[in-house]
Amino acid sequence: MYLTLKETAEYLSLSEDQIENLILEKKIRALFDGEQYLINKDQFKTHFEQLEKYKALIEEYLKEPIPEDIDVKDED
Repeated sequence: MYLTLKETAEYLSLSEDQIENLILEKKIRALFDGEQYLINKDQFKTHFEQLEKYKALIEEYLKEPIPEDIDVKDED
């Protein structure tokens, strides 16, 4: 499925200018049909999958209790 520049900006929560810059920097693949850029939506699937994995890893890390260090002395 192909998206226009505006649709891609909404999908990625970025501005249209940022999307156009990413296209010109060749960080996003796009077709130019003579009037507008067309961006394949599937190229972002892997990116969003990786984001979900990283979010899960961060949540897991934050849930781990802080281990007590046996060398720490209470200075009361």
